[in-house]
Amino acid sequence: MAIALLANTIATGAALVALILTFGPISGAHLNPAVTLADAIELGIAWPDAVLYIGVQCAGGITGAILAHLMFGLRWYSFSTHPRHGWSLVLSEFVATFGLLSVIWGCSRARSSAVPFAVASYITAAYWFTASTSFANPAVTIARSLSNTFAGIQPSDVPLFIVAQLAGAMAATFLFRWLVPNLSARADRILVRQGR
Repeated sequence: MAIALLANTIATGAALVALILTFGPISGAHLNPAVTLADAIELGIAWPDAVLYIGVQCAGGITGAILAHLMFGLRWYSFSTHPRHGWSLVLSEFVATFGLLSVIWGCSRARSSAVPFAVASYITAAYWFTASTSFANPAVTIARSLSNTFAGIQPSDVPLFIVAQLAGAMAATFLFRWLVPNLSARADRILVRQGR
């Protein structure tokens, strides 16, 4: 089981660096509805764009799950039977997403070029220090409910994971708003630097 987790960790961390470096200059690398929602709250992205991004993120996650099944010769869909319930896992998702948003808000203000590496490093580590293996992304949570594999989550456990993820994202955003009162103004400047 540890080897499967290690393989998932390495693949996720490496892919995150590549994807954020690739899509950062185009769209800010919005891969996560919780991050997009937090960015909209801080006026870094317009609300109509945020709604579209979230729809595309969820559709992309579902499409990715289907493609992964097809690449590995599995049926194109399968609902996960992997239980991930209990308050320890829900708390883990709160912590994982709180940490992710803290890393993003903390790094993007002063060292935006470090964000791809900081985010990937955090998620890689959070796989191991959270009991839930750090989904930290509602779109990924939905996608993983459609894969009856090691990484899956049974559909009935998805709603509480998403609530915890959104709560963690909002808690980190409001904490950084308090720590750095001009955060939303800085979000606008970050968008300009990234060409958005």
